[in-house]
Amino acid sequence: MKSEVIENENLVSEPQRCRPGMKSLVKVMLALWLGLVVLIGSQGGFAASPGSPPLPIFIGVATPLAVFFAAYFWWSPFRSFILGADLRLVAAMQAWRWAGLGFLSLYAHRILPGLFALPAGLGDMAIGITAPWIVLGLVHHRAFAASRRFVVWNIMGIIDLVVAVSMGTLSSGFLQGITGNVTTSVMAKLPLVLIPAYMVPLFIMLHFIALSQARRLVRGGKSLPTEDV
Repeated sequence: MKSEVIENENLVSEPQRCRPGMKSLVKVMLALWLGLVVLIGSQGGFAASPGSPPLPIFIGVATPLAVFFAAYFWWSPFRSFILGADLRLVAAMQAWRWAGLGFLSLYAHRILPGLFALPAGLGDMAIGITAPWIVLGLVHHRAFAASRRFVVWNIMGIIDLVVAVSMGTLSSGFLQGITGNVTTSVMAKLPLVLIPAYMVPLFIMLHFIALSQARRLVRGGKSLPTEDV
């Protein structure tokens, strides 16, 4: 009975275990981050010069990730908060990525190039559509958080985002002739700039949170099952 209680605490963490102060701080930081992106985007701060690589967008993606990883590895209260996050909520938030369908619509209207829109849209939809099944796995099976299916799903989610950012960079217009007159320059303007400068880093953070908890479970003696739960 005691071991079952411990297993429950390890595999599906309860949100109330997190310190209220840290939870409030994280909420404030997320709101400030969003406000900053909107402010910079409204001033055209994410737009690169014609013919130049999209460095402002790259900075918009990389900076919050750098802050997040620095806090995780060097600030133990924040790391404890991350390792105590409710995985059901973390996975459920990925369901928003079904909105990748919008990329396909923009491609159909020749607003975004296919080189970017197709892999980004289809990849996001695949993660978003499968997210409810991942959540159900976490709800019904305590060991699912340490399963290969859960780990692979999160890794694939990160790969999709990396591919999307890479294709978006190649399609930005600084390399002539790749996508013709249709580029991803529109992604540097509001409201679409919220995707690379806010949503993409946030989704990467969520995947990292899930993988960090899965790694902790495995290192704690809960090895990955041979067959998915």
